Amino acid sequence: MKNASPLLALEDAQQQLLSAVAQHSQASERIALLDAAGRVLAEDLISEINIPAQACSAMDGYAINAATLQSLRANTTNAADAQGRVRLPITQRIPAGSEPTPLSANTAARIFTGALMPAGADTVVMQEQCEVDSNGDAVWVPQQNVSGKHVRQAGEEVAIGKTVLQRGTRLGAAELGMAASIGKSHVQVTRTLRVALLCTGDELALPGEVLPPAGVYNSNRYMLRGLLQQLGCEVHDMGRVHDTLDATRAALRDAALQADLVLSTGGVSVGEEDHVKTAMQAEGELMLWKLAIKPGKPFAFGRILRGDHASGSHSWFAGLPGNPVSALVTFALLVRPLILKLQGVASPLPQAIPARAAFDWQRADSRREFLRVKLNAAGELELFPHQGSAALASCVWADGLLDNPPGQTIARGDVVRFLPFAMRCGV
Repeated sequence: MKNASPLLALEDAQQQLLSAVAQHSQASERIALLDAAGRVLAEDLISEINIPAQACSAMDGYAINAATLQSLRANTTNAADAQGRVRLPITQRIPAGSEPTPLSANTAARIFTGALMPAGADTVVMQEQCEVDSNGDAVWVPQQNVSGKHVRQAGEEVAIGKTVLQRGTRLGAAELGMAASIGKSHVQVTRTLRVALLCTGDELALPGEVLPPAGVYNSNRYMLRGLLQQLGCEVHDMGRVHDTLDATRAALRDAALQADLVLSTGGVSVGEEDHVKTAMQAEGELMLWKLAIKPGKPFAFGRILRGDHASGSHSWFAGLPGNPVSALVTFALLVRPLILKLQGVASPLPQAIPARAAFDWQRADSRREFLRVKLNAAGELELFPHQGSAALASCVWADGLLDNPPGQTIARGDVVRFLPFAMRCGV
């Protein structure tokens, strides 16, 4: 009997996936910025304007020329008062969006946040530091003011020619605002990735149906569909696939014709009713199988050939375990980076952050383990008491995954690697 092939390390699996699709060419399209949330840039966005376009006020206050205050101190008409303040006539009012006139010598201008600085002014004094005369035509300002304070200089944030967003950037709320701030009404983005989702298993029932005695409701279908939609994928829901080799092969062929990526759950283990591995080998190429992680050991990756196989046209394939937690964990660690890479995202791999454990974990495993944890009020990680691969409630409760190396125990206070669900690297 042949020895079983060794389990693949997570980093090796991630690199194999990303390397396999590195030459994947995703078509792009030009769309309105208003419709671009969640899409991935297919071009660098380079500013053709300065931001700010001209020097402007960063505060509500009074625009002055700082150098004039020292000279005014010797003038008996404008001598500083007992608090060291100097009286300046107010010669204009400058709200945002208006065009100021040059500042008259030895005067101040009432100015508001975002308004253009008048020529001759170089400083803004905050209104809280000033006192206006009762008749409103002059203001007392502190004598000591640093030139340029509370002024945003032209091009201070963005200069003409600066790349503000790079190709491969996913457009979130801040990125959309950045693109709008440089005047982009339309952007070139990669085409929406088409993903076919199928779930294997005769035991699966849909919510709303009467549950058979040996049945389970198909939670994976709803969980994975939601994750795909959050990533901006066009989901082709293929429904349930019966536990036969012929049905599995037919479903893979059909799905490959409709999608860039076929995603399945269940059927990737070694049981007699697990047909995905055999079906993949018949319909294409199985490039990766079985990982040294817990949960999520039975994970498959490859490609499904389309049509008569002669053209070489194919769809990528990822097969997740059937247990819900295993499916969620392998999606977060492998499928999400794969999808991001196919979409053109420059840095798709998850990044862990350090955190302290608020528990003891003495059950070291031979595999790299991903534990469901939650941040407490002290910023430390608490552990869900039941870590089974079918306990989806642990993922509802958790804020993320603790990445624990093989053979490693954890003591309260240890610094560990935390993968938050809410971050871009997470689910």
